[in-house]
Amino acid sequence: MKIKIIYITFGALLGAAAGYAYYYYIGCANGTCAITSKPLNSSLYGAFMGGLIGDSVKDLINKKSIKKQAE
Repeated sequence: MKIKIIYITFGALLGAAAGYAYYYYIGCANGTCAITSKPLNSSLYGAFMGGLIGDSVKDLINKKSIKKQAE
């Protein structure tokens, strides 16, 4: 269980950094975009998506190791 939390946290941190980078380099020109108009929104969205991806990666690794042990 602890390793799953590590994967989710690491994914969330990478996602937050990617979300902020997206805001900084691409952003929204006129400020009407819901996610990319503010750095906080962009970072939180990136953290959420990164956490989901981190959780999925952990599940994929776990399934692969279980399959390998069964063979």
